[in-house]
Amino acid sequence: MSEATDELVIEVKGLVAHYGKRKILDGIDFDVRADEIMVIMGGSGSGKSTLVRQLLSLDRPTSGTIHVLGKEIAKLGTVERGEFYKDIGVAFQSGALFSSMSVGENIMLPLTEHTKLDEQTQEIMMRMKLEVVDLAGFEDLMPAELSGGMTKRAALARAVVMDPKILFCDEPSAGLDPVVSAAIDDLLLRLRDALQMSIVVVTHELESAFKIADRITILDEGKVLMTGTVDEIKDSDNERIQNILHRRIEEETLDPDAYLERLTGIDVKAGAPL
Repeated sequence: MSEATDELVIEVKGLVAHYGKRKILDGIDFDVRADEIMVIMGGSGSGKSTLVRQLLSLDRPTSGTIHVLGKEIAKLGTVERGEFYKDIGVAFQSGALFSSMSVGENIMLPLTEHTKLDEQTQEIMMRMKLEVVDLAGFEDLMPAELSGGMTKRAALARAVVMDPKILFCDEPSAGLDPVVSAAIDDLLLRLRDALQMSIVVVTHELESAFKIADRITILDEGKVLMTGTVDEIKDSDNERIQNILHRRIEEETLDPDAYLERLTGIDVKAGAPL
């Protein structure tokens, strides 16, 4: 098994992000080490997806800094940004395969768009990645002919076809039966070790997270509750963390002024529109 090092491939400091007037991320400090699997967890609306969008440079932060592979991504120019995207891979929750293209064509797409490799070389690289994800011989199938687990594997093959240094996975085992889900977990561990890359995984699946993670970051209301190893997370005496892990519902304490402000859009204390 590959061992994570102290070298940081992602370093986030003081990250604040808004959608309109709503603050989604509030002072996030976060890092990912070389060759580790970092799992991001948290309840719905905690900021997980927003954090990943920031790491992928799809949104600009309100404040704070994000360094990925040693570069402050907010300051990248057009050419530098293109080179940056060659070093990362993304596997979407739904697979996001193009329905009009075969599995092989889907996997080769990054090579076609971002390299000048000849078609034969692209096909060889595509088949190599299909071997890695246990889909050898399936390149001529269409996405509609794949099962859910096969779709996830094909999406992973496309995400790693250019041998990225960082792989981002959104809910890789969501919607799969336990056996297939466990196989996807094993595949992620194999990919990390075989390709010597860092992997950032967003998941709600506790069993999966505990199996694959070197470290886990738990978000809550746009803040980092804790980052630690699986054992450190499990042993935490933080009530919020335990509620998230055990899916316990917390009773909300109702602030009358805040409730009235939500209904009226008026700052009750100031007497002015929010």
